[in-house]
Amino acid sequence: MTIASAAVIGAGVMGAGIAAHLANAGVPVLLLDVVPKEGGNRNALAEGAIAKMLKADPAPFMSKRLAKLVTPGNVEDDLEKLAGVDWIVEAVIEDPEIKRALYEKIEAVRKDGSIVSSNTSTLPLSLLTQDMPARFQGDFLITHFFNPPRYMPLLELVVGKKTRAEVLDTMTAFADQSLGKGVVLCHDTPGFVANRIGTFWLQCAVVETLERGLTVEEADAVMGRPIGVPKTGVFALLDLVGLDLMPKVDASLAATLTKDDPYQGLRKPFPLLEKMIAEGYTGRKGKGGFYRLNKANGARVKEAIDLESGDYAPAQKPSLASVSASRRGGPKALVAHGDKGGQFAWAVLSRTLSYAAALVPEIADDVPAVDRAMRLGYNWKFGPFELIDKLGAADFAERLKAEGRPVPPLLEKAAAAEGFYRVQDGRLQHLTVEGGYADVERGEGVLLLSDVKLGSEPLAKNGSASLWDIGDGVVCLEIHTKFNTIDPEVFKIIGQAVQFVPKEHKALVIYNEGSHFSAGANLGLAMFAANVGAWPMIEDMVAQGQKIYTALKRAPFPVVAAPSGLALGGGCEILLASDAVQAHAESYIGLVEAGVGVVPAWGGCKELLSRLARDPKRPKGPMPPVAKAFETIGMAQVAKSAFEAKELGFLRGEDHVTFNRERLLADAKEKALSLVEGYQPPEPVELSLPGPSGKASIAFALRDLYAKGVATEHDMVVASELADVLTGGDGADHTEPVSEDAVLKMEREAFMRLVRTPGTLARVEHTLETGKPLRN
Repeated sequence: MTIASAAVIGAGVMGAGIAAHLANAGVPVLLLDVVPKEGGNRNALAEGAIAKMLKADPAPFMSKRLAKLVTPGNVEDDLEKLAGVDWIVEAVIEDPEIKRALYEKIEAVRKDGSIVSSNTSTLPLSLLTQDMPARFQGDFLITHFFNPPRYMPLLELVVGKKTRAEVLDTMTAFADQSLGKGVVLCHDTPGFVANRIGTFWLQCAVVETLERGLTVEEADAVMGRPIGVPKTGVFALLDLVGLDLMPKVDASLAATLTKDDPYQGLRKPFPLLEKMIAEGYTGRKGKGGFYRLNKANGARVKEAIDLESGDYAPAQKPSLASVSASRRGGPKALVAHGDKGGQFAWAVLSRTLSYAAALVPEIADDVPAVDRAMRLGYNWKFGPFELIDKLGAADFAERLKAEGRPVPPLLEKAAAAEGFYRVQDGRLQHLTVEGGYADVERGEGVLLLSDVKLGSEPLAKNGSASLWDIGDGVVCLEIHTKFNTIDPEVFKIIGQAVQFVPKEHKALVIYNEGSHFSAGANLGLAMFAANVGAWPMIEDMVAQGQKIYTALKRAPFPVVAAPSGLALGGGCEILLASDAVQAHAESYIGLVEAGVGVVPAWGGCKELLSRLARDPKRPKGPMPPVAKAFETIGMAQVAKSAFEAKELGFLRGEDHVTFNRERLLADAKEKALSLVEGYQPPEPVELSLPGPSGKASIAFALRDLYAKGVATEHDMVVASELADVLTGGDGADHTEPVSEDAVLKMEREAFMRLVRTPGTLARVEHTLETGKPLRN
């Protein structure tokens, strides 16, 4: 079975988001909803959903061009069109009667073998398929996406006793490879896996916060980064998902869980929450929630609610010794601390993690499935069992016993053994429900650098980067600085790779498993040098970068870059210097140097000009590539997906996109190997640049932007230098080609002139302090 077309019924937030992500994967999709009661446009709800998504930020579509793959319709006029699709997704209101009535209509028109699924987050499959025909039950399963569907990598699958094996296999493969989802097979139990544990955790944290008299800021400070959870913690997370959702999920779980389930004991009245919802304080989508943004003296002020009075006051940054301790000693130091933060952390984690340990194998077959669900569905850095290992399984169990609390059998087994995970013969293994250990299985086509590291030593390493042998003659270059920024130590490892790879290996892949590929040059190092007037040091770093990136580009072996997350500035220039790019779909690529008051100087200007000039789909002549490069670099445009990166010219048409992050390294390795036979490094190119006439044209447009207030005073200084580089300088003429070396020289000189200006130094300092650009 293959899925080449789809339909989504229900154009609400989730249904529309699922439709958009199917379009991201290149799948034509029919989006249907009811006909509006007031008459008029019968497709208004679906059309309105598409229009809203095209304006949304973060964007559901990876490129606005992909919206054309979504066809709006309605369930009265277009239901028969379901006969032509391979997968039908139901995403309507969480009412089993309404869903089953819809299923009967779907069953009457769908083709043999088409898959039908529900996006329900709470209703059991057995209830949804009750009294449905055998054909329908054989083709039905639950596909529980997390919101927003494009960005949240978890997909929970639930099958019934009569679901055909081929349906599960098809959906698993499609979701994994085409949609980029981390698939977790769940049992047909309330809340499935992630929401069963996640809702318990949230409810427990709220109750403990109220009973212990903590502020929302204190609770979030503890239940965030110290335990490997996003900084939203608990209350800011509830604001994000919507406070009005909390009572609904709570009621659903309470109704479906057994009376003796520990969750039932957590349910407490929360009058303030009811009052907030009634008054429109439903979180970020409403007037505010536990936090809100207010204006004071013309400035926006973040305020937090007092959980006793319900009044708002400016949010405070808590000072908790336990949180400070966690920065050095991790979660174990946090829960061992005796202050109110440490006690709160232990109260919440001991109950949540014990609950998780008691649920296997009820909710899923094994420990890795549960950990995977929480990492992918709630963005936890560590799943529950990984977190127990961080705390020490034996210590955790002993503390529970000392407090007279029950220890789940699975936790007892972990405490008596080596924890829930261990490394054996270079392989990661997990504790089984029987008490033994089994290898953590990776899907076919999955290669993780973290696994490679378990069984090998680096070929070369320093504090900033490493080289790893990933098999079949391919070397992986990993940058591992903070935010994977680039510094002279990274240059050393790249230089070693250029010398080392041809001797015993075939190709190089540049990749890491951090949140981001690279945030660019180490600005802190540059600012330090500027503050002490070490201009030769800065110039040397620019020259080193140009030399090392050129060596990478001219290396006698294929170089494939595999970005995910941010690839900015010098990180983007690595992509531009590579023979090919295997990009994760969620790659955010840009030359953003203008934002800190300089120009790209490690070949970014030269490479972008060259790519735009050679792109067969773009206008020809000396000026069009210059104008496009100036717009892209001058406005510090960042592609919000790999597809947008192709539109901006950072990626070529032939560069490939991987949807599943776990498959990125394997795909990049395969791409590198495909380039080995007959490989020849690219020859230097010469650029046709317009010279002073082109710069005059850009200057005219700049003056207009400045007059309108769009460009600032220092923008004009930076833009003038950028225009000079991109047009080839005063001596350029489109009839006389300009060499790559000449453009590199202009990049370097423009950078050094700008980095000495007070306006640029102010921008760099402001960016380092705030993480935001300065408009001066």
